[in-house]
Amino acid sequence: MSTDHQRYSTENQTAAIQAYAARRGMEIVRTYADEGKSGLRIEGRDALKRLIETVTSGNADFDVILVYDISRWGRFQDADESAYYEYICRRAGIDVHYCAEQFENDGSPMATMFKGFKRAMAGEYSRELSSKVFTGQCRLIEKGFRQGGPAGFGLRRLLIDQHGVPKATLTQGEHKSLQTDRVVLVPGPEEEVAVVREVYRSFVSGGQNEAQIADGLNDRGILTDLGRPWTRGSVHQLLINEKYIGTNVWNRVSFKLKKKRVRNDPETWIRAPNSFPAIVDPTLYEAANKIIAARSARMSDEEMLAALQALLEHQGALSGLIIDEADETPSSSAYSHRFGSLLRAYRLVGFRPRRDYRYIEINRELRRLHPEVIDEVLSGISAAGGAATRDATTDLVTVNGEFSLSLLIVRCTRTQAGSLRWRVRFDTGLVPDISVVIRMDELNRKPFDYFLFPLLDIGTGRLRLAEDNGLALDGYRFDSLDPLYALAERKPLREVA
Repeated sequence: MSTDHQRYSTENQTAAIQAYAARRGMEIVRTYADEGKSGLRIEGRDALKRLIETVTSGNADFDVILVYDISRWGRFQDADESAYYEYICRRAGIDVHYCAEQFENDGSPMATMFKGFKRAMAGEYSRELSSKVFTGQCRLIEKGFRQGGPAGFGLRRLLIDQHGVPKATLTQGEHKSLQTDRVVLVPGPEEEVAVVREVYRSFVSGGQNEAQIADGLNDRGILTDLGRPWTRGSVHQLLINEKYIGTNVWNRVSFKLKKKRVRNDPETWIRAPNSFPAIVDPTLYEAANKIIAARSARMSDEEMLAALQALLEHQGALSGLIIDEADETPSSSAYSHRFGSLLRAYRLVGFRPRRDYRYIEINRELRRLHPEVIDEVLSGISAAGGAATRDATTDLVTVNGEFSLSLLIVRCTRTQAGSLRWRVRFDTGLVPDISVVIRMDELNRKPFDYFLFPLLDIGTGRLRLAEDNGLALDGYRFDSLDPLYALAERKPLREVA
């Protein structure tokens, strides 16, 4: 369980399981509980790992595993994962009973269907909750409230109540205790504020670079807000952070649903100007950032890559922090701006990060491909004798003035077991009459097949497709867009399918 404030507290689960065991004449010999742990991943679920190890070792001193309900295995984003853990137990000859479910886990078709549905809903609950939390955090950022992270040198975190009345200044490691309280940034001690302004003046007017400024601060015994000596990178971050001009910035990095941490494009950042008092004049901040941008503008692409290659050979690896700490290279943001992304710059010098960030490039390529697909559809409909128009704002295509189309290009992913999956998110806000889902192939280079979904069949707006799907879905699957063009000729969808 991830929180006490719900029906899934371990006390409630224990009581329900004990009552179930008493009714069935069972004796509980051992309890496995992961308290205060998220169910999105197996990592951190030490009790569940011990249970699986006990079962697979063949030394289990029990015949049945009692689970509160389906979601207690976990709210995995891949519904097959929770099924896999149950299968391990059943394969070892140990039955699994769900104490709070309204069906018997007896292997019947009905039980199998219910379990599959509830496993999918367990993952969907986490996705919906993540979306709601993200929306709420965006709203709080726009109101000027801080959403985690250290204040930074020269700033402090101020705790205020729901009416905006200051309560206390939070020190490092302290957090709010009431859900209705909020945190805002305020100027720190005057001596720190003076140092921040001095850093900007030294960089803009004094002609000093980040390394020289860091050396000067260290010679005077001034430490960072973390109590460490200054480095080129820490000075650079101070010069490019918008919080010093009063702008609240969030969503630089995403870590949704416990998946890989990714750096978001600046266009997706949430910004709220004038959220708190600025301690640096905005014109001075702009001047500093123009100097930083101009440094890389004077270098050719070849010179920037040569500097990055030399840094890679010296360090053995690359990251945004390593680049920002190096005196011989432009900043990481300069590489990202010049070459489209840090990943592309890495690739050009032959460096592959340990984490697989290819999906970022794939998504970018699919976004580029989308207008081309729409143009292809418009041409195909016209060739079939139909008339089609495209809404420049929503990209909805209206055919013959009778029905609307939404085109979705879906990326292919591979599960840990090696199976291919496609996650479809329908644009329910536009309410298209027909959604055309284009599944990309394993390499995400060309279309694999096509699905046509009428509005009535998109349900909650999310769908997870495998390589082989049910008979109902097979009725909507095609190997080309010809059936779509047949609709433009006013043939019924049933006849086309």
